[in-house]
Amino acid sequence: MTFQAPDLGFTVEQLTPEEGWHCSHFFYQFDRQVLASLSDQDIEQGRKDLVEALDALQSVAPARIQIGIVSGHKADFSLMMMDPDPLKIQSVHQQVRAGKLGPAINTIWSYVSISEISEYVLSLEGYRKRLLDEGEDESSAEKKVAAYQGRLGKMNYQRLTPDFPDYPVSCFYPMNKWRYPGANWFTLSASERQKLMSEHARSGIKFAGKVSQLITVGIGMDDWEWGVTLWATNPKHLKQIVYDMRFDEASAKYAEFGPFYTSYRASAHDVLKFCRV
Repeated sequence: MTFQAPDLGFTVEQLTPEEGWHCSHFFYQFDRQVLASLSDQDIEQGRKDLVEALDALQSVAPARIQIGIVSGHKADFSLMMMDPDPLKIQSVHQQVRAGKLGPAINTIWSYVSISEISEYVLSLEGYRKRLLDEGEDESSAEKKVAAYQGRLGKMNYQRLTPDFPDYPVSCFYPMNKWRYPGANWFTLSASERQKLMSEHARSGIKFAGKVSQLITVGIGMDDWEWGVTLWATNPKHLKQIVYDMRFDEASAKYAEFGPFYTSYRASAHDVLKFCRV
Protein backbone atom coordinates (compact mmCIF):
# COMPACT_ATOMS: atom_id res chain seq x y z
CA MET A 1 0.00 0.00 0.00
CA THR A 2 2.09 2.90 -1.30
CA PHE A 3 1.00 6.41 -0.35
CA GLN A 4 1.49 9.41 -2.59
CA ALA A 5 0.40 12.81 -1.33
CA PRO A 6 -1.88 14.77 -3.69
CA ASP A 7 -0.88 18.20 -4.92
CA LEU A 8 -3.14 20.52 -2.93
CA GLY A 9 -1.75 23.72 -4.41
CA PHE A 10 0.35 24.91 -1.47
CA THR A 11 3.78 24.14 -0.09
CA VAL A 12 4.88 22.44 3.12
CA GLU A 13 6.51 25.73 4.09
CA GLN A 14 3.06 27.36 4.13
CA LEU A 15 1.93 24.78 6.70
CA THR A 16 5.04 24.79 8.88
CA PRO A 17 4.91 26.84 12.10
CA GLU A 18 7.66 29.41 12.58
CA GLU A 19 8.33 27.67 15.89
CA GLY A 20 7.47 24.13 16.89
CA TRP A 21 5.92 21.14 15.13
CA HIS A 22 2.43 19.88 14.53
CA CYS A 23 1.37 17.15 16.94
CA SER A 24 -1.55 14.71 16.78
CA HIS A 25 -2.78 11.98 19.09
CA PHE A 26 -5.10 9.27 17.72
CA PHE A 27 -6.90 6.51 19.60
CA TYR A 28 -8.32 3.45 17.84
CA GLN A 29 -10.44 0.43 18.69
CA PHE A 30 -10.89 -2.81 16.74
CA ASP A 31 -14.48 -3.67 15.82
CA ARG A 32 -14.72 -7.38 16.60
CA GLN A 33 -17.92 -7.90 14.62
CA VAL A 34 -16.36 -6.46 11.48
CA LEU A 35 -13.17 -8.45 12.07
CA ALA A 36 -15.23 -11.64 12.26
CA SER A 37 -16.75 -10.86 8.85
CA LEU A 38 -13.40 -10.42 7.09
CA SER A 39 -11.79 -13.25 5.19
CA ASP A 40 -8.52 -14.73 6.38
CA GLN A 41 -6.91 -13.31 3.26
CA ASP A 42 -8.16 -9.79 4.00
CA ILE A 43 -7.03 -10.02 7.62
CA GLU A 44 -3.58 -11.18 6.59
CA GLN A 45 -3.28 -8.35 4.06
CA GLY A 46 -4.73 -5.92 6.59
CA ARG A 47 -2.06 -6.85 9.11
CA LYS A 48 0.61 -6.08 6.52
CA ASP A 49 -1.11 -2.81 5.63
CA LEU A 50 -1.18 -1.68 9.26
CA VAL A 51 2.46 -2.55 9.88
CA GLU A 52 3.43 -0.65 6.73
CA ALA A 53 1.33 2.39 7.68
CA LEU A 54 2.99 2.59 11.09
CA ASP A 55 6.56 1.98 9.89
CA ALA A 56 8.59 4.86 11.30
CA LEU A 57 11.31 4.25 8.72
CA GLN A 58 9.20 4.67 5.60
CA SER A 59 9.99 7.76 3.53
CA VAL A 60 6.61 9.40 4.16
CA ALA A 61 6.65 8.79 7.94
CA PRO A 62 6.41 11.78 10.28
CA ALA A 63 9.54 12.91 12.09
CA ARG A 64 8.23 11.39 15.33
CA ILE A 65 5.81 8.50 15.72
CA GLN A 66 4.99 6.39 18.75
CA ILE A 67 2.57 3.47 18.99
CA GLY A 68 0.99 2.30 22.22
CA ILE A 69 -1.28 -0.40 23.60
CA VAL A 70 -4.01 1.43 25.50
CA SER A 71 -5.02 0.29 28.95
CA GLY A 72 -8.73 0.17 29.76
CA HIS A 73 -11.83 0.05 27.56
CA LYS A 74 -11.57 3.45 25.87
CA ALA A 75 -9.28 2.32 23.03
CA ASP A 76 -7.09 -0.57 21.87
CA PHE A 77 -4.10 1.30 20.51
CA SER A 78 -2.79 4.83 20.21
CA LEU A 79 -0.61 6.90 17.89
CA MET A 80 1.31 10.03 18.75
CA MET A 81 2.96 11.82 15.83
CA MET A 82 4.87 15.05 15.29
CA ASP A 83 6.16 16.70 12.13
CA PRO A 84 6.55 20.16 10.55
CA ASP A 85 3.92 19.07 7.99
CA PRO A 86 0.46 18.39 9.46
CA LEU A 87 -0.66 16.48 6.36
CA LYS A 88 2.20 14.03 6.70
CA ILE A 89 0.78 13.21 10.14
CA GLN A 90 -2.75 13.01 8.81
CA SER A 91 -1.67 10.72 5.98
CA VAL A 92 -0.66 8.04 8.48
CA HIS A 93 -4.14 8.14 9.99
CA GLN A 94 -5.63 7.80 6.51
CA GLN A 95 -3.34 4.85 5.73
CA VAL A 96 -4.53 3.13 8.90
CA ARG A 97 -8.13 3.62 7.83
CA ALA A 98 -7.54 2.71 4.16
CA GLY A 99 -5.97 -0.72 4.68
CA LYS A 100 -7.85 -4.01 4.55
CA LEU A 101 -8.37 -3.78 8.32
CA GLY A 102 -9.69 -0.23 7.97
CA PRO A 103 -13.40 -1.15 8.20
CA ALA A 104 -12.63 -2.90 11.51
CA ILE A 105 -10.67 0.01 13.02
CA ASN A 106 -12.77 2.72 14.67
CA THR A 107 -11.20 6.07 15.49
CA ILE A 108 -12.29 6.72 19.07
CA TRP A 109 -10.73 10.13 19.68
CA SER A 110 -8.05 12.49 18.44
CA TYR A 111 -6.35 15.70 19.49
CA VAL A 112 -4.61 18.17 17.16
CA SER A 113 -2.07 20.66 18.49
CA ILE A 114 1.29 22.42 18.00
CA SER A 115 4.35 22.42 20.22
CA GLU A 116 5.63 25.72 21.56
CA ILE A 117 7.87 27.37 24.12
CA SER A 118 5.44 28.51 26.77
CA GLU A 119 5.26 32.16 27.72
CA TYR A 120 5.95 30.96 31.27
CA VAL A 121 9.42 29.63 30.45
CA LEU A 122 11.73 32.11 32.11
CA SER A 123 14.24 34.04 30.02
CA LEU A 124 17.75 34.44 31.43
CA GLU A 125 16.84 37.86 32.75
CA GLY A 126 13.59 36.56 34.21
CA TYR A 127 15.41 33.70 35.91
CA ARG A 128 18.03 36.09 37.31
CA LYS A 129 15.31 38.39 38.65
CA ARG A 130 13.49 35.50 40.32
CA LEU A 131 16.68 34.34 42.04
CA LEU A 132 17.42 37.82 43.33
CA ASP A 133 13.82 38.31 44.46
CA GLU A 134 14.10 35.03 46.39
CA GLY A 135 17.16 36.31 48.26
CA GLU A 136 20.10 34.92 46.24
CA ASP A 137 23.23 37.07 46.33
CA GLU A 138 24.65 38.35 43.03
CA SER A 139 27.53 35.85 42.83
CA SER A 140 25.36 32.82 43.52
CA ALA A 141 22.66 34.06 41.15
CA GLU A 142 25.12 34.48 38.28
CA LYS A 143 26.39 30.92 38.70
CA LYS A 144 22.85 29.58 38.61
CA VAL A 145 21.97 31.73 35.59
CA ALA A 146 25.01 30.36 33.73
CA ALA A 147 23.90 26.80 34.55
CA TYR A 148 20.35 27.63 33.44
CA GLN A 149 21.67 29.03 30.16
CA GLY A 150 23.46 25.75 29.56
CA ARG A 151 20.23 23.80 30.06
CA LEU A 152 17.86 26.14 28.25
CA GLY A 153 18.76 25.14 24.68
CA LYS A 154 18.22 21.45 25.34
CA MET A 155 15.00 22.12 27.25
CA ASN A 156 13.61 24.25 24.42
CA TYR A 157 14.54 21.56 21.87
CA GLN A 158 12.50 19.09 23.91
CA ARG A 159 9.61 21.54 24.06
CA LEU A 160 9.53 22.12 20.31
CA THR A 161 10.90 19.05 18.50
CA PRO A 162 11.23 16.44 21.25
CA ASP A 163 12.82 13.05 21.01
CA PHE A 164 10.24 10.69 22.46
CA PRO A 165 11.75 8.95 25.50
CA ASP A 166 11.96 5.16 25.52
CA TYR A 167 10.01 4.98 28.78
CA PRO A 168 7.51 2.09 28.80
CA VAL A 169 4.35 3.96 29.74
CA SER A 170 2.73 7.26 28.82
CA CYS A 171 -0.51 9.07 29.40
CA PHE A 172 -2.22 11.82 27.49
CA TYR A 173 -4.96 14.20 28.58
CA PRO A 174 -6.32 17.52 27.34
CA MET A 175 -7.02 20.48 29.61
CA ASN A 176 -8.50 23.96 29.72
CA LYS A 177 -8.12 26.89 32.06
CA TRP A 178 -11.34 27.96 33.80
CA ARG A 179 -13.13 31.18 32.92
CA TYR A 180 -15.46 31.19 35.93
CA PRO A 181 -16.07 34.31 38.05
CA GLY A 182 -13.45 34.26 40.78
CA ALA A 183 -11.39 31.66 38.90
CA ASN A 184 -10.81 33.14 35.45
CA TRP A 185 -7.25 32.37 34.38
CA PHE A 186 -7.43 34.79 31.47
CA THR A 187 -8.20 37.81 33.67
CA LEU A 188 -5.11 37.29 35.86
CA SER A 189 -2.14 39.54 35.27
CA ALA A 190 0.92 38.16 33.51
CA SER A 191 2.89 38.33 36.75
CA GLU A 192 0.21 36.39 38.67
CA ARG A 193 0.09 33.69 36.00
CA GLN A 194 3.89 33.49 35.93
CA LYS A 195 4.01 33.04 39.71
CA LEU A 196 1.44 30.24 39.65
CA MET A 197 3.11 28.42 36.76
CA SER A 198 6.53 28.70 38.39
CA GLU A 199 5.09 27.01 41.47
CA HIS A 200 3.57 24.36 39.21
CA ALA A 201 6.90 23.74 37.45
CA ARG A 202 8.76 23.36 40.73
CA SER A 203 6.34 20.61 41.76
CA GLY A 204 7.29 18.63 38.69
CA ILE A 205 11.08 19.01 39.01
CA LYS A 206 11.32 16.29 41.66
CA PHE A 207 10.19 13.76 39.01
CA ALA A 208 13.24 14.40 36.81
CA GLY A 209 14.53 11.09 35.48
CA LYS A 210 11.18 9.44 36.23
CA VAL A 211 8.75 11.47 34.12
CA SER A 212 9.18 13.42 30.88
CA GLN A 213 6.51 15.95 29.86
CA LEU A 214 5.38 17.66 26.66
CA ILE A 215 2.76 20.41 26.56
CA THR A 216 1.21 21.18 23.17
CA VAL A 217 -1.32 23.86 22.27
CA GLY A 218 -4.67 23.15 20.64
CA ILE A 219 -6.11 26.68 20.92
CA GLY A 220 -7.76 27.49 17.61
CA MET A 221 -7.20 23.93 16.37
CA ASP A 222 -9.15 21.60 18.65
CA ASP A 223 -11.77 21.57 21.41
CA TRP A 224 -9.32 21.70 24.32
CA GLU A 225 -6.74 24.43 24.86
CA TRP A 226 -3.74 22.30 25.82
CA GLY A 227 -2.65 18.69 25.55
CA VAL A 228 -0.39 17.09 28.15
CA THR A 229 1.73 14.04 27.30
CA LEU A 230 3.60 12.35 30.14
CA TRP A 231 6.08 9.50 29.71
CA ALA A 232 7.19 7.57 32.79
CA THR A 233 9.63 4.87 33.82
CA ASN A 234 6.83 3.27 35.86
CA PRO A 235 3.03 3.82 35.97
CA LYS A 236 3.23 4.78 39.64
CA HIS A 237 5.07 7.96 38.66
CA LEU A 238 2.16 9.02 36.43
CA LYS A 239 -0.19 8.66 39.38
CA GLN A 240 2.07 10.55 41.73
CA ILE A 241 3.01 13.49 39.52
CA VAL A 242 -0.59 14.17 38.51
CA TYR A 243 -1.76 13.86 42.12
CA ASP A 244 0.97 16.10 43.54
CA MET A 245 0.51 18.81 40.93
CA ARG A 246 -3.27 18.91 41.47
CA PHE A 247 -2.56 20.72 44.76
CA ASP A 248 -0.84 23.62 43.01
CA GLU A 249 -3.15 26.60 42.70
CA ALA A 250 -2.71 26.68 38.91
CA SER A 251 -4.44 23.26 38.82
CA ALA A 252 -6.56 23.25 41.97
CA LYS A 253 -8.29 26.52 41.17
CA TYR A 254 -7.93 27.07 37.44
CA ALA A 255 -7.63 23.74 35.58
CA GLU A 256 -10.26 21.58 33.89
CA PHE A 257 -9.14 18.12 32.71
CA GLY A 258 -10.42 15.93 29.91
CA PRO A 259 -10.18 12.15 29.47
CA PHE A 260 -6.97 10.33 30.36
CA TYR A 261 -5.53 7.70 28.02
CA THR A 262 -2.73 5.46 29.32
CA SER A 263 -0.58 3.65 26.75
CA TYR A 264 2.26 1.15 26.87
CA ARG A 265 4.93 1.56 24.18
CA ALA A 266 4.64 -1.08 21.47
CA SER A 267 5.24 -1.86 17.80
CA ALA A 268 2.50 -2.45 15.23
CA HIS A 269 3.28 -6.17 15.44
CA ASP A 270 2.88 -6.00 19.23
CA VAL A 271 -0.52 -4.30 18.89
CA LEU A 272 -1.82 -6.92 16.47
CA LYS A 273 -0.59 -9.78 18.64
CA PHE A 274 -1.79 -8.27 21.91
CA CYS A 275 -5.22 -7.45 20.49
CA ARG A 276 -5.53 -10.95 18.96
CA VAL A 277 -5.98 -9.69 15.41
